[in-house]
Amino acid sequence: MFYQDLVRRIPIPDKVLEYAVKMAVKTRANSEHAPDVVKKYLAWGAGPRASQFLVLGAKCHAAIRGRYSPDMEDVNAVATAILRHRVIRNYKAEAEGISVESIIDQLKE
Repeated sequence: MFYQDLVRRIPIPDKVLEYAVKMAVKTRANSEHAPDVVKKYLAWGAGPRASQFLVLGAKCHAAIRGRYSPDMEDVNAVATAILRHRVIRNYKAEAEGISVESIIDQLKE
């Protein structure tokens, strides 16, 4: 419990928070921020809680590496693990052998 509280208290820069939120939003095909790969291959995108877990995962990733604040690389490091089960490929992606992981990789800036 101590470490869970500690990780939650780690500060996060606004730009990293915005990056995590935008990454989750980009998985939604009806979003103006969605890239073509999402519009073409995803049937369902990540919800708002995905942003929360991207932030929490990035904080934890930074703490494990001895840093006091996460950066965008920490968000990218946890993105696949967090988003992989929150998005659903459409039939076209399955037929063409496009993996969820490859789609998520294309969302990382």
